[in-house]
Amino acid sequence: MTDDQDILAGARELLAAEAQALSMLGESLDTDFARAARLLAACEGRVVTSGVGKAGIIARKIGATLASTGTPADFLHPTEALHGDLGRVTHRDVVLALSNSGNTEEILRLVAPLRDVGVSLVAITADRASPLAQHADVVLAYGAITEGCPLGLAPTTSTTVMLALGDALAMEVLKLRSFSSEEFARFHPGGNLGRSLMKVEEVMRKGESLPVVLSGATLAEAVSIMTTTPGRPGSVLVVGEEGRFLGFYTDGDLRRCLLTAQETGNLDMMLEPIDKFMTKHPVTIGPHELLADGLRLLRERQIDQLGVVNDSGKPVGLLDIQDLLNMRVLSWGSSH
Repeated sequence: MTDDQDILAGARELLAAEAQALSMLGESLDTDFARAARLLAACEGRVVTSGVGKAGIIARKIGATLASTGTPADFLHPTEALHGDLGRVTHRDVVLALSNSGNTEEILRLVAPLRDVGVSLVAITADRASPLAQHADVVLAYGAITEGCPLGLAPTTSTTVMLALGDALAMEVLKLRSFSSEEFARFHPGGNLGRSLMKVEEVMRKGESLPVVLSGATLAEAVSIMTTTPGRPGSVLVVGEEGRFLGFYTDGDLRRCLLTAQETGNLDMMLEPIDKFMTKHPVTIGPHELLADGLRLLRERQIDQLGVVNDSGKPVGLLDIQDLLNMRVLSWGSSH
């Protein structure tokens, strides 16, 4: 019966073997890697990844990473390709074929038809002298790999190396294509990362939902605007006659005013101008800035709202933490 320590020792041995393989991979990279990255970055069509079995699964993942970072990509199953799916491939594409041995029958049967189409072929394989490598335009050969499987059979270390090599390739292609965080957000609209990379103007309250009051209005008038504006924002932006942003007033400020009124007995404060109570020169953000920057300001200043001000100094929106919570851009745990 294997005890827990034996299980842990076996797992650590496998992880150490994979870590060593990755370290050796980094040291073995040469100009062929740079050639492959430039070839993929210059691709005018799609990067078509292909492989069989576990290598095929890794090929799918590499293709998904490329697609999500600005390089159109698709997966082509070698068997299906030989039965009609080869029609998906054009001479403008680059094929990235994965095979540890470089001798996978299904992959090799694809080589001649791909050559007829006129694609460029990049091979990820262990053996630079293998048939696949011999027919490729660029070869990323990582050398002989000892699998972490106790039987020496199940792909483990080899697939880890393939995956890491694909990740490194995708990230260099990303840089060569000058792929930006804004483009990343466009490709990931449903995820937290994508939402945080949206622009402030995409989520801010604006139009009739923007609570604005003129300088000189009474505190009571300002509170009325805070209460009656759609969405009940609990704040108001104070502007001058030319519409320039002068100050900010919130529910929290109102509570503090009421406590002061109770202590002093001065209930006439509601008739005094909002300018006396507002926060002057509050922190603001521009409409074209990233939502991630707005989140950072909200957290750093420990506030719930930000005035959004354009280059002319006029308020155009309100960034409210409640809206971000509803969008699941952040959670209660991350905002307090």
